[in-house]
Amino acid sequence: MKTFLAFYMFLSTSVFAQEMLSPNRAIKVKLNTEVGGKFTYSVSFSGKPVMEPSQLGIIRKDGDFSKGLQIISVEKVQEVQEKYETLNAKRKSISYKANRYVFHLQNERQQPMDLEFQLSNDGFAFRYYFPGTSPDIKYITEELTTFNFPETAVAWMQPMSDAQTGWEHCHPSYEEGYLREIKVGTPSPIKAGWVYPALFRTKDQVYVAITEAGLDGTYCGTRLQAESPKGDYRIGFPQEPEVFTGGELNPESKLPWYTPWRVIALGTLKTVSESTLGTDLAPKAIRLKSQDWIKPGRASWSWIILKDESINYDTTRMYIDFAADMKWEYCLVDVNWDTTIGYERMKELVDYAAQKQVKLLLWYNSAGSWNTTPYHPRNLLLTRESRRKEFQRIKDMGVAGVKIDFFGGDGQSMIRYYIDILNDAADIGLLINFHGATLPRGWQKTYPHLMTAEAIKGQEMVTFSQDFANEQPAHVLTAVYTRNLFDPMDFTPMTLDSIPRIHRVTTKTFELASTVLFLSGIQHLAESPMGMSNQSEDIKNYLRNLPSSWEETKFLAGEPGKYILLARRSGNKWYLGGMNGEKKTREIKVDLSFLGEGYFFEDVSRQESIRKNQKPNGKISLPAYGGIVGVFNSL
Repeated sequence: MKTFLAFYMFLSTSVFAQEMLSPNRAIKVKLNTEVGGKFTYSVSFSGKPVMEPSQLGIIRKDGDFSKGLQIISVEKVQEVQEKYETLNAKRKSISYKANRYVFHLQNERQQPMDLEFQLSNDGFAFRYYFPGTSPDIKYITEELTTFNFPETAVAWMQPMSDAQTGWEHCHPSYEEGYLREIKVGTPSPIKAGWVYPALFRTKDQVYVAITEAGLDGTYCGTRLQAESPKGDYRIGFPQEPEVFTGGELNPESKLPWYTPWRVIALGTLKTVSESTLGTDLAPKAIRLKSQDWIKPGRASWSWIILKDESINYDTTRMYIDFAADMKWEYCLVDVNWDTTIGYERMKELVDYAAQKQVKLLLWYNSAGSWNTTPYHPRNLLLTRESRRKEFQRIKDMGVAGVKIDFFGGDGQSMIRYYIDILNDAADIGLLINFHGATLPRGWQKTYPHLMTAEAIKGQEMVTFSQDFANEQPAHVLTAVYTRNLFDPMDFTPMTLDSIPRIHRVTTKTFELASTVLFLSGIQHLAESPMGMSNQSEDIKNYLRNLPSSWEETKFLAGEPGKYILLARRSGNKWYLGGMNGEKKTREIKVDLSFLGEGYFFEDVSRQESIRKNQKPNGKISLPAYGGIVGVFNSL
């Protein structure tokens, strides 16, 4: 039953606001209706201002929903609760609870639109809804949503690369470096804008992370526009080339039509770091006949160190043996395998791996006309018929999953291509890793077989460039607070030994700690069999027993771009991980009373890490570009 709520009057009868509260009443979102029928919202946390009046509104080709709006009715506040499980996130079992507010509006042409807000204790989200039915397609030309921060706030953000730039026109792929602790309002150095998640901090030490969820193929993927005058960041649409060949760019759909959720996690750094809003707002998991085949794990991978020449029968067999010795579940076979190994001999490798209790993952090129990358198999996934035929062929061979690379952007047709791949892979029973790809935006909840996605300037870039190797510590200490905040990240971490032609600036324990700090349903570990042979038995055994998923996460201490210390639980074991992204030692005092007996590794030098069979005494020292990693019983 719909009912009118009381409105708080300001200034005149034409200007009023409705307050919305989180369950713990710490977060307050105020919906403001201004003269001219424009709507804005503002945000506070524990009485401290977080966002100044920020614009709301959509312009459809057949109607303007940004001005001349009237509230027709407001639904009674409802409590939203959901429990769900994930295999590649901070927690296995997640409970979401929020207050739901719905405002029924109409524009000057009496066309209806709803505003839906959901406030939880770790943030809030909102979306637009166009009710009714329509035989014809509706088109959105602009979304006017903004996020308006006080000019005293700072941000950690990654520019969006321009479409059709980069090697063989392979951008955008969310692989730029981060700008750290910049003043809000700083323009992006690239005209395409800024990617999600974007992290902000107000002068009152309130942290805010912005992303989106609920991207179902009826909308394009969005970003923040490059220009943000006085800290007012506006939603941006993709660039013209970001489409599947011949497909649509910007949003179009029949009615009824929900836009994606605009998701804002906020609170202390601990609250934001432990938040699951990015999956909380994603649709429920699709129905599958069985999920027994969906298993997270760790993988060996030859290409990361040995490159193209390693994709052959003998080297792949060696890496299968490597995975088996390390008790890892998977081995990834990368580019050009269809000719350098071939389908017939690949079947032999699949059977050999099965004897070793290892499963194979195969690489594919997504393209298409949107890039000119020469790697193959190529063009096999472009149509449903061809895609399902190929998926079924390798499934029948015993292949467990696919890594699909070089996507073309965030246009609506490209987003639908991702979802079509996910649906077909679900039907046939293949795990998915999207590489050179967009941010997942919570898809891993809806599609549990989506193990991971790249969407980050990862370890492979360290192998290409000393400049990026030098930048890596601060880069990853930003990514754990941004890119990997809600979605699995295929950074492909951990080189413990050496990288050809590159001087690794991080310590061995820094690299080892990435196995705890980075979340990925399948963790493709970069170390080679040769490099692993130089490691101690303590390190090898740690990696042999490394969990593939986590049941609980505790943020203990940190600062974006500088350092982090957290703990993740699997069963009755806590795994402690810490990294220092700065060129100076950092001392941390932290409460570790929840940890029982165990051991930890700490740095002796950049190349030497030792095991100590004890618990840290509450004072942890992280050397320059160093780390800590440990395993402890749960009390």
